[in-house]
Amino acid sequence: MAAPSTTAPAPPGRRRSVTGTRRSVAVLFLLPALVLLGALVVYPIGYSLIRSFYNANGDGFAGFDNYKAIFTDDGIRTALKNNVIWVVFAPTVSTALGLIFAVLTERVRWGTAFKLVVFMPMAISMLAAGIIFRLVYDQDPDKGVANAVWVGIHDTFARSSAFPNAHPGRESPLKADQGGFITAATVHTGQTVTLPLVGVAPDQMPGGAKKAVAAKADPGKITGTAWQDFTRGKGVGTLGAPDPSELGYDGMRIEAVKNGKVVASTKAAADGTFTLPAAADGAQLRLPASNFKQPYNGVDWLGPSLVTPAIIGSYVWMWAGFAMVLIAAGLAGLPRELLEAARVDGATEWQVFRKVTIPLLAPVLAVVTVTLMINVLKVFDLVYIIAPGSSQDDANVLALELYRKGFSEGQPGIASAIAVFLLLLVIPVMWFNVRRLRREERR
Repeated sequence: MAAPSTTAPAPPGRRRSVTGTRRSVAVLFLLPALVLLGALVVYPIGYSLIRSFYNANGDGFAGFDNYKAIFTDDGIRTALKNNVIWVVFAPTVSTALGLIFAVLTERVRWGTAFKLVVFMPMAISMLAAGIIFRLVYDQDPDKGVANAVWVGIHDTFARSSAFPNAHPGRESPLKADQGGFITAATVHTGQTVTLPLVGVAPDQMPGGAKKAVAAKADPGKITGTAWQDFTRGKGVGTLGAPDPSELGYDGMRIEAVKNGKVVASTKAAADGTFTLPAAADGAQLRLPASNFKQPYNGVDWLGPSLVTPAIIGSYVWMWAGFAMVLIAAGLAGLPRELLEAARVDGATEWQVFRKVTIPLLAPVLAVVTVTLMINVLKVFDLVYIIAPGSSQDDANVLALELYRKGFSEGQPGIASAIAVFLLLLVIPVMWFNVRRLRREERR
C-alpha cells in the first residue's frame, strides 16, 4: 500500500498570484508590439475611416459623398475595373505557372537550379522590376527586348521594305498609284526606262547596293534603272541620269501593268538595272506599294489596350517563383503511396496529376491564390513605374488612384474613402484564408 502524499496543495491566493505574475510578464513583453500595432495599424485605419467622411479641407462633414465618388468618378471606376482584372488573372496565372514549374521540375536533376532561377525575381524590389520592364516594353526595337524579339520573328516571315520613304523627285516620269508609283507613259521593247527616286538616307540603303549604271538597250526586251537620284552638294550631279556616287535600288520590285493586270514583273539588280520580257510591251511600269511599306516596329505594349496585361505579365514574372516554392513544398509532403497506387491501377500521368495531385494540393493552391489576391489588391509600384503618362489612366488601379487623389489632386477625403474601400475588399479574403488555415489545423 502506497504511503500518503505529504505535499500540501498550494494555497489559492498563491496560485492566483503566480498566474497574475505570468500574465503581467506576458503583457509586458507584448506591450512594445501592441504600441507599434496601435500606432502603425489601428490609428491609421481609424483616422482614415473618420477622414473619409469629411471634405477636401477637412473642416466640413461630407457624409457618404466621398464613397459615392468611388462609383461615379471615371478615374476610380477605371481603377476598380482594372483591379477586377488583376484579381482574376494575376493570381490565377501565377499559381498555374507555379504548379506547372513545381510538378515538371520535381524529377529532373537540374530542377533545383531551375527553381532558383525562377525564384530569383522575388529578390528584386517592385521599383527595380518596374524599371526593368519599362525598358523591356519600350516601343523602339533597339531598346525594348519584347519588341526586338517580336520584330525579329515578324521580319523572319514578312521582310520589311528597305525603301519606306522613297518617292519621285523633280521631273520624274513616275506618279502616285495605290500607295506606290507608276509611269505616266507606256513603255515598249527596245526602250530603256529611267525610274529615279529620292528620299532614302545613304545609311539606310540595302547593304548589297552598288553604284547605279545606265541600262543598255535590248531590242526584244525592256530595260531600265531604278536608283537614288541624289548627289550631295548644290548643283552636283545630273538630274534623271545615274551619277558615279549614286546607288541602285537593290531588290526594288518592278511590275508591267496592262489594263490593270500585271503581265510581267522583276526585281532590280544591285546596280539598279532591270529587264522585262517582250510581254511588257505597251504596258506601264509600276513600283508597287510593297516597295515602300514602313518597317514593322512591333507591338505598342504600353499603349491603352495592352498596358494592363503587360504590367500583369511583369507581376507574374516576379511572383510565379513564390507560388512555385510553396507548391513544391506541398508537393514534397504528398503521400507517395497514393500516387503509386493510382499508377498501378492504370492511371496515366495526366490522370494522376488531375485526379490525385491537384485534389491533394488543393489547400496549398488555395492559400497561394488567396495570398496573391490580397497582394494584387494593393499593387501600386509596378503600375506607377511601368505605365507611361499617356496610358497611366488606362492602367490605373485603386492603390494608384488613392495616391493620386491624396497627393496629386488634393482630395484626401476621397483618398481615405478609397483606402477604407480597399480594406473592406481585403478583409473577406483574409477571413477566408484564416478560416481555411484553422480548418486545416483541426484536421
